[in-house]
Amino acid sequence: MRYVAATPTMPALAAESAAEPPLADSYLDLLRRGGGIAPPPTTEGCGVQERELPLIDLTCLLTSGGGSAREREARRACADAMARAASEWGFFQVTGHGVSRALLERLRAEQARLFRLPFETKAKAGLLNGSYRWGAPTATSLRHLSWSEAFHVPLASISGTASCDFGELNSLRGVMQEVADAMSRVAKTVAVALAGSLLQGHGDRDHQAAASFPAGCDETTCYLRLNRYPACPFAADTFGLVPHTDSDFLTVLCQDHVGGLQLLKDARWVAVKPRPDALIVNIGDLFQAWSNDRYKSVEHKVVANATAERFSAAYFLCPSYDSPVGTCGEPSPYRDFTFGEYRRKVQEDVKRTGRKIGLPNFLKQQPPQ
Repeated sequence: MRYVAATPTMPALAAESAAEPPLADSYLDLLRRGGGIAPPPTTEGCGVQERELPLIDLTCLLTSGGGSAREREARRACADAMARAASEWGFFQVTGHGVSRALLERLRAEQARLFRLPFETKAKAGLLNGSYRWGAPTATSLRHLSWSEAFHVPLASISGTASCDFGELNSLRGVMQEVADAMSRVAKTVAVALAGSLLQGHGDRDHQAAASFPAGCDETTCYLRLNRYPACPFAADTFGLVPHTDSDFLTVLCQDHVGGLQLLKDARWVAVKPRPDALIVNIGDLFQAWSNDRYKSVEHKVVANATAERFSAAYFLCPSYDSPVGTCGEPSPYRDFTFGEYRRKVQEDVKRTGRKIGLPNFLKQQPPQ
């Protein structure tokens, strides 16, 4: 499996069969290399519970109300509820987020058109800044294979601050920009509230730090990822997306009705029940480090589906590569590092070992080998 160099061609839309990435070929190749033995089922046997995540209404944080005592108390209660969920779950759902259902349905339609392009076009044509991904290029076993395809798009490409080829999908840029703007507002609101919850009572300086949190994040540094999980004939022993944590401050996710997202809670996998009016927020590695491990970046995965394709879109709140991640206060268990250092180390570990190690690499006191 490999990524293919981009070429400037842009054919028209094609039949669905030509659109599929060669995931089955990759599966069979990895199966042969593994001696023809498939791994255990991705659900680790039985007992996966479907749960609803903590549900939080953001209305009081996103509306420009007055400063009455009741409104201040509502905002404080909302921030405290998010902080509890970030500490206990690392995930929560939000309503009252201001991202319209109509806009998300427009994005879903654009995603369907985008992923129906021929595979060769997606892989070679340099679409969306050459951001197309499929499978897992470093997979050495079936446990490393993700049965999915995605465009992981820098927001600078969408906003026009960097060149980006949208091909024949003329309406895609506008819809992606609207979604990015709306999700950015949600991400920033949640991040400021969570930072403020840890810094409250620390004076004006820390209040200002919370209001500008996270430092180094703007419309040129974050990402919008468009995901598609095709129906998988080997679903019983295949991941839609392998278990991982997110290498950002936080992620805002819109998923469709199909479901498949699972997260680790108390050392067991929990299936997240889809809710059509809610967005999902999860804490990333950088927020865990900044919070001195108060907020949890939790391992999660997507399980493959045998009969239905699944779509989702994720907004990643990331700083610039040279931005220090920082801390909410000393003593911190982590040494100083930048986002760029973190990304490079993750990529090195994946290339060397086939898996991400992540935050343990940046502890001041390294665990014994």
